[in-house]
Amino acid sequence: MRIAMKRKICVFTGTRAEYGLLAPLMKKIRDDRELCLQTIVSGAHLSREHGFTYKEIIKEGFKIDKKIAIDLNSDTETGVARSFGLGVEHFAKALTQLRPHIVVILGDRYEAFAMATAAMICRVPIAHLYGGEVTIGAIDEAIRHSITKMSHFHFVATKEYRQRVIQLGENSKSVLNVGALGVDNIKELNLLSKKELEQRLGFSFDKRNLLITYHPVTLEKGSEKKSMWILLSVLNGLKNTRLIFTKANADMGGCVINSLIEDYVRKNRHKAVCFTSLGQLNYLSAMKYVDAVVGNSSSGIIEASSFKIGTIDIGNRQAGRIKADSVISCGLQKASLEKAFRKLYSKRFQEVLLRVVNPYGNGRVASRIVDKLKSIDLDGILKKKFYDLKCTGKRR
Repeated sequence: MRIAMKRKICVFTGTRAEYGLLAPLMKKIRDDRELCLQTIVSGAHLSREHGFTYKEIIKEGFKIDKKIAIDLNSDTETGVARSFGLGVEHFAKALTQLRPHIVVILGDRYEAFAMATAAMICRVPIAHLYGGEVTIGAIDEAIRHSITKMSHFHFVATKEYRQRVIQLGENSKSVLNVGALGVDNIKELNLLSKKELEQRLGFSFDKRNLLITYHPVTLEKGSEKKSMWILLSVLNGLKNTRLIFTKANADMGGCVINSLIEDYVRKNRHKAVCFTSLGQLNYLSAMKYVDAVVGNSSSGIIEASSFKIGTIDIGNRQAGRIKADSVISCGLQKASLEKAFRKLYSKRFQEVLLRVVNPYGNGRVASRIVDKLKSIDLDGILKKKFYDLKCTGKRR
């Protein structure tokens, strides 16, 4: 009797945030009898400065098939370009050895772009998550759409994002609106009690509490220091407010932001703590007990509204993303930030939070993706066609 070969699904992860989203999908793939999970771990996961977060992946029971360092010692333009080049070379070698049937890539970072490039050259079909989104202030915008054009299957988070991927010339049959994976974690993880979280973080909650994650706006060169100074100045003026900082990711200018956070926390240990990486359980548990997520992280856009808490979204990094009514968008000027905090704690806005609905779905995303990964017909899939949209308007 011939035994059917399991379909090998290779999941790539290069950052803590990306892995936090992918974890529920990885579990579903690993536990499915028809699939074989492979993992390639790279980027900030293997960096001491970013917390060696690959250890969290192992701790959660996943086997790492390939650990690939791409040298993140420099966050300059040249340093990032070098890391990208190393990634393409070494990811291609790994794919040649692992020979997966499909590579799963999430998002829009340069490490993911390097993996997509390697997979395309190695003729491995790509399943892309979180395509069709818009983030005007970051180089991620161009990278995301580029990965879309190299990919063969698309799992998007909203109907608007689905339409945008189709607009890029993709076959509508290969673009599925499944919702956002981050919501799966909220539904499935056993979040910590406030006391358990305080013990883990060495932190005591006060009357008001904020979770701050601020990343470089990569298309605004040299703005990191000034921007972070303004944000810290406004945060410092808030009364009876405790602050939980998570450090910036491995983007150009991230080291500047992290240095300023560390210096601020050293001088304000009575009200502030910072972490290289909280991990998904701690991070989502913190969301449960804070008043808002502050900064420019996608977590404030996608996950925060499920907790019915506010988000103060600063600047242009997330400009263009679909946002719930719980998101307060503001500029990075002192007056604009102060106005945003007044709105956050206003009675009217607090009433809005009670009724807010997350536009990114209600969970079961990983199950939908796994069902599709099992049923996709791979025959002839590499020869993509560009699907033109029919013009319905009048010619000018």
